[in-house]
Amino acid sequence: MTVRLNRRIHPAWIVAAVAFIALMGAAGFRAAPGVLMVDLNDEFGWSISSMSVAVSVNILLYGLTAPFAAALIGRFGLRSVTLAALVLIAAGSGLTVFVTSEWVLYLTWGLLIGLGSGSMALVFAAEISNTWFVTRKGLVTGILSAGSATGQLVFLPVIGVLSESTGWRAASLVVSGAALAVVPLVYLFVRNHPSELGVDAFGAIPGTTPPRVRHTGAMSRALSGLRDAAKTRSFWALAAAFFICGATTNGLVGVHFIPSAHDHGMSITVAAGLLAVVGVFDIVGTVASGWLTDRINPRYLLTGYYAFRGVGLAFLPLLLSNEVHPSIIIFVVVYGLDWVATVPPTIALCREYFGERSGIVFGWVFASHQVGAAFAATAAGLVRDLFGDYAYAWIGGAILCVVAAVFSYVVKAPRGGVWAKA
Repeated sequence: MTVRLNRRIHPAWIVAAVAFIALMGAAGFRAAPGVLMVDLNDEFGWSISSMSVAVSVNILLYGLTAPFAAALIGRFGLRSVTLAALVLIAAGSGLTVFVTSEWVLYLTWGLLIGLGSGSMALVFAAEISNTWFVTRKGLVTGILSAGSATGQLVFLPVIGVLSESTGWRAASLVVSGAALAVVPLVYLFVRNHPSELGVDAFGAIPGTTPPRVRHTGAMSRALSGLRDAAKTRSFWALAAAFFICGATTNGLVGVHFIPSAHDHGMSITVAAGLLAVVGVFDIVGTVASGWLTDRINPRYLLTGYYAFRGVGLAFLPLLLSNEVHPSIIIFVVVYGLDWVATVPPTIALCREYFGERSGIVFGWVFASHQVGAAFAATAAGLVRDLFGDYAYAWIGGAILCVVAAVFSYVVKAPRGGVWAKA
């Protein structure tokens, strides 16, 4: 079925808008574990650390799927991969209502949602911007990267209210329904390449957009991309910094902020609302970062972002209490502005350094992001169970941010070789 698109608006912007909505729908689960872990602990008695392992499996698969998803997009196209991903997320969240043992949680939260969300990871935003746009790449990347933050903003308060009023099962079904609701939009409006609509990419000189090349051997392309990238120091510097980015966002704050606030006497709904405020300012920060990436050296942006994040984490143990004070509001605003602001400059550096294989290379850099998030999700849970609070986890995250700032400052373009011919 083909839907006639309004040519007064370049189709690239319509594809980007639907991609933004799809990322919102896929983000429902990203908001859920921090809220639902408290309810699951109350009902089944499972420890925070054991449930953190299930989240870590999800986060790890979310990252490790990304480079293969980029290769699969090259083979099957954006639309097919996105549709499959949304169905997996919906199935994983919906089946969670039947969970009665921890291993089922690993299957639903971990395997199904991990594979689905990994196929809708930030490589999706990179593919949209690289395929459909010649100009405004940084801005579009920033807007799409904010899609997950917008989803968090939408879902966190809903999940928090439902978990306290109706129960965690209703919240899981809402996440499942949201992912399914986006499927028709993706099917109707997302196209794999501008040539399918007979247009050039946005900002391209007419007639200069190359035709879509259907790649085969998704597995070998993903692995060869890693093999070649791993020969450069630039890749390892970007991957190490993004490892820390994932550890200090999705893994640490995303999973454990609500349980930590709850430890200090704050209600789940209020803590979820604060994390939603992070999502509000994440949108502003990420879009602004995309705009800045088109104008300022991405290395300098990343250095500043990680430094500010480290300062915020260092002060967090002093800010949490049973009430909402201005200081914690300042934290969530600053942390929100910084949350995914790292994505546009990281994608820009991958594009600059690794050419047409930047999508796959960024997939591997993003995989390191999720490995870091998985590590932090499990480590912070263990810290909580061992010491009775999260103070050491927050301080450890602050130290890691200093390391990420150093890596970001020293990263340099690879010296000649394979990427000139990629």
